[in-house]
Amino acid sequence: MVNSAHGRHRGRRTLPGPAGRLAVLAAVAALTVYGTVATEAQRLQADRPAAAEPSATDPTAASAAGSTASAPQGTETGAAKPAPPSPSRPAPSRAAARATGPSVAAPPSTAAPVAPPAPKPLTAKVPAVDPLLQELPTGDLPGWKQVFREDFNQGDVPVGGFPGPAYAAKWSAGYVDGTPDTAGQRGAKSGYYPSKVLSVQNGMLDWYLHTEDGVSMGAAPTPKIPNSSTNPHRDNSLLYGRFSVRFKADPLRGFKTAWLLWPDSGIWPRDGELDYPEGDLSTKFYGAVHKMGNDPYATDIIYSDTTFTQWHVATMEWSPGKVEFFLDGRSLGAGTSLTPNIPMHYILQTEACLFGCPKPETAGHVYLDWIAIWKRA
Repeated sequence: MVNSAHGRHRGRRTLPGPAGRLAVLAAVAALTVYGTVATEAQRLQADRPAAAEPSATDPTAASAAGSTASAPQGTETGAAKPAPPSPSRPAPSRAAARATGPSVAAPPSTAAPVAPPAPKPLTAKVPAVDPLLQELPTGDLPGWKQVFREDFNQGDVPVGGFPGPAYAAKWSAGYVDGTPDTAGQRGAKSGYYPSKVLSVQNGMLDWYLHTEDGVSMGAAPTPKIPNSSTNPHRDNSLLYGRFSVRFKADPLRGFKTAWLLWPDSGIWPRDGELDYPEGDLSTKFYGAVHKMGNDPYATDIIYSDTTFTQWHVATMEWSPGKVEFFLDGRSLGAGTSLTPNIPMHYILQTEACLFGCPKPETAGHVYLDWIAIWKRA
């Protein structure tokens, strides 16, 4: 069932043989040294389960207590899901892009890929962030009509209780306990466990990321926004939109965010994918535009040169023919070719193990202070 979507996709580009795959994987491994590349996964449908994943990487920030009980396993029902990259189908390698403008994905090549140089540090003085940009935006903007906002001011919710009565009208906890995350679909010991991860504390949505009984645990909550699709109906779907979040995280190597728009069709790479902020929590984050088409390698990466450890506002504007990424009000660049043009659903996917799992003692938090969403006016 897991392999069905890509396995049946007609016109899919032929992937490299064993030697080519080794070269691609070597290039991807080299890129991760710089903290700017992460494997793109196949995303599951919200509120639907499936199986679990291993372990390795550095701890860096510790915190909080959590349950030591083993997590329950969900059972999968409904439509088959796309298969993630695997040894027989390597993940896309990505061309580097400067933080000052749009990235350009390298064309497919039969030559062995070469890792790009590490991104150079910014030399220009970065202007101070306007404090007003850190405030929850309220109201419409030119060309955009606000359809959702949340600052988690309806009271605290303990771990295991989200969304609870206070937030149920506007939120879903996403995939149920035991649903495998991206790496979990490939056999790693990692998955989504909202009952052991999500809470609302001090006016923030809080992910307590940790490992229990060898299983690395994340969660992928979803806001309920106006629906742009009817088959199936989704509470978190839009065709084009502006998505803005204020967030920070502990530098937890082995855990990552991929807060994303995934096509309602579930067909990848044909219908594309958009991610921001994305990256291992111990490195810098970036935006990614996975282009529509049959080539899983066709991706624009827009680098931020910024880590997760301080509060930032990340904004993604998805409009016809363009996906632009902003950090604290400043444009980082845009993807402008083969950008998605069908309804997509928004998921705050936070998971583990794409480049090795976190060490068992690695534990800490991702915080979402607020989120605001607009549709095209």
